[in-house]
Amino acid sequence: MIARDRQKVFQVQVKDLMMGLTANERRGKVQLKLRRTGEKQQSVMLPFDWSPKFFDDAYTRIRNIYTFIVEGHSLKAAAELAQGKAPKKGQDWSDMLTKFENYKKTFGRTVNDLTWTKDFKACYMAVDVMAAKNPPSDPITLMEMCLKDWKPASRTREKRAQALSSFLTYCVERCNLPETWTPPAKLKTLIGEIKKGEEPNKIAGDPFDNDQQILDLLASLPTDDQDKKVSKAAAQWFNALCLMAELGLRPIEVGKMIIKYDPVMKKDRWFCTHEKKGGNGRTDPRFVKPFPLIDLDGNLVNWNLFDRFKAGLLPLPENISGESFGKYLIRRKHYVELKAAMKKEGKNLVNYSFRHYYSLRSHQANIPVGEVCLSMGHSYESHVRAYPYAKASSVDSAFDEGIERLLARVKAKKLLEEKE
Repeated sequence: MIARDRQKVFQVQVKDLMMGLTANERRGKVQLKLRRTGEKQQSVMLPFDWSPKFFDDAYTRIRNIYTFIVEGHSLKAAAELAQGKAPKKGQDWSDMLTKFENYKKTFGRTVNDLTWTKDFKACYMAVDVMAAKNPPSDPITLMEMCLKDWKPASRTREKRAQALSSFLTYCVERCNLPETWTPPAKLKTLIGEIKKGEEPNKIAGDPFDNDQQILDLLASLPTDDQDKKVSKAAAQWFNALCLMAELGLRPIEVGKMIIKYDPVMKKDRWFCTHEKKGGNGRTDPRFVKPFPLIDLDGNLVNWNLFDRFKAGLLPLPENISGESFGKYLIRRKHYVELKAAMKKEGKNLVNYSFRHYYSLRSHQANIPVGEVCLSMGHSYESHVRAYPYAKASSVDSAFDEGIERLLARVKAKKLLEEKE
């Protein structure tokens, strides 16, 4: 077979593999192109001379590339996969993780040491897996191996999947990891789905039943203990719990409060500097509205939190997090007893119960849902998803107010008719 005929046969063989796939000569080498309707043309150079002597080897490689394209890889990624490109030394991955950690703590939406340790554990698992014998050669298998021990559809598994996806994306974009390691765009399958009958509650924990439960819990703290170390810690936690109760804060937000001038209200106000982006939506820094508790005599409870904080006279614990709140409360006898009593009623008392109760009281007071969302740092969608009664409260309030308006109009019309 003459060279020109062999070239035509080779090009027809490639074309027959799939629509839009073609091979041609470029600078003496085989260039493979893929053109799909509605997509930008892709091309890649193969390490074969454009010569009848190498067409058979080139075609074998192209068939392997075709297999990976069918699996959903881009042309470039498929070519790299067919060539067997992938770092397999554990040290390569360890170096990339070190660079990724530095990037996450320094650029973009940065994370602190606590968040890194808590949410990026799966990245260390990935390094260990790749350092072991016979490591996986694709991102999905690697992610599956690192996520399998966490409960499907759990928030923890979701965070770990997001961390791995972020790590792999960084490695491909910044560390020259082959494109074959690009993580899937959608993580739903890796995160998993909740089995029927195992659906979790909409919120973690339940709100307190009434204001007095919180006041009794606070009164039980050993702020006057003879041991100065104990009383000092109790006073700090008393202040922290008061802030959670009156401002509806997340535990982590207690340590991120400042006083800031509000140009709209033209006065100093509570301002939360906490910001995050997660599965339940984005939380931006915000002004927070206090909602004081009411004692048994019907009086507003005034802890003077704002003025004391502004004057630097509101000491708080050094380590403020959901975990530290939980550790302190679980050692308090009154809290343990209240938790047990609420459990008998099918309720779960947790450190977030202060925040949940702030939300519940707000809606019981018919405060518009949008205003509650702004103060709590929620989008409307995430708020009503976490607190279903918020939507019902809004509907009831809207209809009640609508009825009152209609009654007022009817009465006004009737008065006019009587005057005539």
